[in-house]
Amino acid sequence: MWIKNQALDGKYVRLEPLVMQHVSALQEAVKDGEYWRLWYASVPKPDDISDYVAKAIEQAKQGEVAYAVIDKRTDTVVGTTRYYNVDGPNKRAAIGYTWYANSVRRSPINTESKLLLLSNLFESCDAVAVEFNTHFFNQTSRAAIERLGAKLDGILRAHKIMKDGSLRDTAVYSIIASEWPAVRNNLEFKLYERT
Repeated sequence: MWIKNQALDGKYVRLEPLVMQHVSALQEAVKDGEYWRLWYASVPKPDDISDYVAKAIEQAKQGEVAYAVIDKRTDTVVGTTRYYNVDGPNKRAAIGYTWYANSVRRSPINTESKLLLLSNLFESCDAVAVEFNTHFFNQTSRAAIERLGAKLDGILRAHKIMKDGSLRDTAVYSIIASEWPAVRNNLEFKLYERT
């Protein structure tokens, strides 16, 4: 596998490869904020977490890596994120399926999670590019992706059929290897100015 299925550890967050033992903690985390109610988001309902985790574990056989996001300050599972659309021969992957409990929004959790994920791809896996996809109408997610330093590549119109039958226009962003040093500096500044 191009990306190793291993834990990534920072000052504020630990990313643990997702296992079924994380289900009950993720069910509690997803209740905090009820983001599954957002029509444009792909956040699972509490009752769907077990299937969500099982599917993520199954996709690991194709090279994807899904993580439980642990807040090290409280040793609590506060969400999940993953590498997907992994293309080892072309040294590309997407980062997504990311959601957090409302209680950790505007905390260092997302910034450090992305720093760990991107550092692993660009520095350990020698990635050429990393992609981020989100619903065109998910302005919160788009703003967060742009704050990382990712650039908008374009909009894939009528890209996916949503659970409610509506068509999703997907905003596609990326960070390429030559941009990584500046993006890393930006993320480290954002993260460590909090201390």
